[in-house]
Amino acid sequence: MRQVKNPFGLEIANPSSASISTGITLTTDCLEDSLLTCYWGCSVQKLYEALQKHVYCFRISTPQALEDALYSEYLHREQYFIKKDSKEEIYCQLPKDTNIEDFGTVPRSRYPLVALLTLADEDDREIYDIISMVSVIHIPDKTYKLSCRILCQYLLPTQGQFHDLKQLYMSANNNATPPSNSSPDGESTDRSLLEKAGLSESDVEPPEESSKDCVVCQNGTVNWVLLPCRHTCLCDGCVRYFQRCPMCRQFVQESFALRSQKEQDKDKLKTL
Repeated sequence: MRQVKNPFGLEIANPSSASISTGITLTTDCLEDSLLTCYWGCSVQKLYEALQKHVYCFRISTPQALEDALYSEYLHREQYFIKKDSKEEIYCQLPKDTNIEDFGTVPRSRYPLVALLTLADEDDREIYDIISMVSVIHIPDKTYKLSCRILCQYLLPTQGQFHDLKQLYMSANNNATPPSNSSPDGESTDRSLLEKAGLSESDVEPPEESSKDCVVCQNGTVNWVLLPCRHTCLCDGCVRYFQRCPMCRQFVQESFALRSQKEQDKDKLKTL
């Protein structure tokens, strides 16, 4: 039976010091031996075509599979072996002889860096539901000095979908509106919690009463926002069992419910 949890973790170790000229340090945290493959100057169009190929053509479970899907539309490639649970810091830099100072003006046709994490052992690919993770990383250069950051991360499951961790704060499609009878004090508390999460009220909507999209049990309504990662992917029954977010594996410092049990019960009565 495959494990649902994500075996990959990747962060930027020191974003403020990263640049095209000085390179970047990535921190990895993987549950199994893995390969980190970095593609400098990766074609934006070819990357998204590659993600579609994972869905419709073949699974991107190895670096070679991604390279085949990209048609080698990148400027430089580096690869590192990552030992399980090692929390290694990997320093990546474009070779000096590439003479690359920037990746052009915005909008760009190439991402500065795309990092692919895959499971090194073929047997592990039969165990985990998530078989690879793609991270798109912006690195400041001569032309575009926006600070270094992860723009988006995609989890690629074996079933042939891909999930955007940076935009998929809600794990369900949500169309419901907040209850109209909530108290002013409650609204103020909710607003401060959303501000702490870095979200506006329009960014997080309560899940539909009919949705059953808890990423763990697949049988409960998503109701909990996890901080600081902001993923909303757990139901009331599962949230108590997790110290790390099951989507990105970041430690949970705080969490709060989108709706109280009383509000959920009231919505259920309306549907009867």
